[in-house]
Amino acid sequence: MTQTSDILCIGSVLWDVIGRTASSMRVGSDVPGRITRLPGGVAMNIAMTLRRFGMAPALLTTIGRDPEGEELIAEATRMGMNCDHIYRSDDLPTDVYMAIEGANGLIAAIADAHSLEAAGDKILRPLANGALGTAQSPYAGTIALDGNLTTELLQTIARSPLFQNADFRVAPASPGKAERLLALLGHPSATLYVNLEEAGLLCQTTFDDSASACAALMARGAHRVLVTDGGKSASEGTAGDIITQTPPAVMVTRVTGAGDTFMAAHIASEAAGMDRAAALTRALNAAATYVSGETPL
Repeated sequence: MTQTSDILCIGSVLWDVIGRTASSMRVGSDVPGRITRLPGGVAMNIAMTLRRFGMAPALLTTIGRDPEGEELIAEATRMGMNCDHIYRSDDLPTDVYMAIEGANGLIAAIADAHSLEAAGDKILRPLANGALGTAQSPYAGTIALDGNLTTELLQTIARSPLFQNADFRVAPASPGKAERLLALLGHPSATLYVNLEEAGLLCQTTFDDSASACAALMARGAHRVLVTDGGKSASEGTAGDIITQTPPAVMVTRVTGAGDTFMAAHIASEAAGMDRAAALTRALNAAATYVSGETPL
């Protein structure tokens, strides 16, 4: 039975394999800790948080027909995701992300999203074949889009009439992929969610604070942008107007997925009718709760 949804999450859905330790680490460290495997990927992380805020996300991604993929589909369905429109590949394996986190933050990470990149525009077929929209009647809802897609596919999305009525919410998958978002920088309905480092990469400079990064991105043509800077500040810029807030101070126990949590909480807050300041506050509180090790609500 086809499920209904109120937001599309397009991008990476995979397994997160995360090693965490309470010790500070450096290159070559060998310390005790815990290793977990959980559903992850930018699109999945956003969708999971949206579910906690009462929204009904649909996933557009690729997942293999291998045992890992079957398990991932089952878990996503159990959590309430709409998996009806996922592209299932017979020959591409399910993607995976691996990271090491210490007391001093993220030490290293490798994202193997090669299957998503290889699938290309196959994941977008439901937006053209009538399942979610057509060229004559484009999808007109909110889309959360992540930077694990290839530059070519992001450029196609930016130009395609299939997306002309959509409310884009866009996040890079990592600083290493931030420049892929240049394809959507000037899109008239795109909201970019980036951290300070990613903002600097998009502007080919460095910034001292989130407000200056926000202003620079808007000067480069961004319709709307949110910039975070860890526990220091976060700024949101719309039509040249910038608001800045400081997140709550918390003990950090995890960092992978914090930006995705912030983005999803902000989207859900605006969907609930909150104004700019209230939505930013709620998103910062959700991200702070997440990195402290609790579940944001």
